[in-house]
Amino acid sequence: MTQPPGLDLEALARYLEPIVGAFAGPLRGEVIAGGRSNLTYIVDDGQRRLVVRRPPLAHVLPTAHDMRREYTIMAALQNQDMPVPRLMAFCGDDTVIGAPFYVMDYLDGHVVRGALPSAFADTPETRRAMSVVLVDTLLRLHAIEPVAAGLAEFGHPEGFLGRQIRRWWMQWEASKTRELPSMDALHGRLGETLPPQSAAGIVHGDYRLDNVMYAHNDPSEIIAVLDWEMSTIGDPLCDLGLLLVYWADTDAEVAARALHGRAITPEAGFYKRADILDAYRAGTARSLEWLDWYVALGAYKLAIIAEGINARFLMGMTVGDGFEAVGAMVPAIVEGALDTMRHLAPSQGG
Repeated sequence: MTQPPGLDLEALARYLEPIVGAFAGPLRGEVIAGGRSNLTYIVDDGQRRLVVRRPPLAHVLPTAHDMRREYTIMAALQNQDMPVPRLMAFCGDDTVIGAPFYVMDYLDGHVVRGALPSAFADTPETRRAMSVVLVDTLLRLHAIEPVAAGLAEFGHPEGFLGRQIRRWWMQWEASKTRELPSMDALHGRLGETLPPQSAAGIVHGDYRLDNVMYAHNDPSEIIAVLDWEMSTIGDPLCDLGLLLVYWADTDAEVAARALHGRAITPEAGFYKRADILDAYRAGTARSLEWLDWYVALGAYKLAIIAEGINARFLMGMTVGDGFEAVGAMVPAIVEGALDTMRHLAPSQGG
C-alpha cells in the first residue's frame, strides 16, 4: 500500500466503506502536484478513483484551511449554475486521519499548469477559448444569489473589505519569517484608500487558471471550479483583482506571479489582462472604478499566502518540490501592489 504523507489509507478505507461501499482492494494514494496550501490526494482501489482534501501538515492558520467551509459551499453549489465536483463525504473527526477531510468524485479533465495538455490543439484559438470560458465562469459565479443558494449564513458582507485587510494582516503576523517594511506600508495604504463596497455575492477567494478543470477534449468547457478553501460571501470584485494579479501578460512578469508554477498566459491567444477586464465588464453591472485597489488587495493576499508557504517550507513541512523560491517572491509582489495604488489618494477612500 502506497502511503502518501498525511493520509492514513487504511483508516480512510475503514471510514469510507460504510458510505461509498466496499473497495475492490487496498487503497493506493498520491498527492496531486501543484497544491500549495490544503493537500489534495487521488486514491484508488484499482477500479475507481476518489479525491481527498485535508489541511496542510503544519502551520495551520486561524480561519484558514477550513475543510467544513470548503465542503459547505461546494455542496450548496451542486444545484446552481456552477461546475463543482460531486461530493461523497465530510469528516470533521481529527482522529480518523489526523485532520478534518472531505472526499469527492474524481473528474477526468485537465488542470492546466505550465503547458497545454496534449489533448488540446496547441493553437492561439485553444488558448483564447480557455480564456473566454474562464471569465464567463467567474461571471456565472458572481451572478448566483447567495440566499437562493442556501448560503445566507455563509458570510457577513457588511464591512467585508475592511475585515479582509485585518484578517489577512493577522495571518501575516502569524506567518512572517522576517520584517518587511513594504508590507507594513501596503497594509496601511489599503486601509487609507478603502473603496465603497460592491454588491454582495459569492467570492471564490483564489480564482485562477489552475484552480479550474477543463473538459478532457474541450478547451471551451470548464467541468469544475476547484479549491474553495477561501470562499465566502462578500465583494466579488476581490476575485477579479486576484485573477489579474496571477495573470502574466509577458514572460518578464512571470517571476513575481509564478507562485503556482510556470505561467503560460503570455503565450499567443491567451487573454491579456485588459481583455479579462473588458470581458468581465461586458458581463456585469458592477462598477470597476476602483479596480486598482482590488488588484492591490489581491497582491496583498498573494504575498501573505506565499509567506505562509515559505514558513511551512522552512519548517520542513511542505509536500512536493518547488518551494525553495517562494519566499523570494514576496517582496516583489508587495512592491508591485504599492506601484498599482500609488495614484489612489486617502481622500478617495470610503
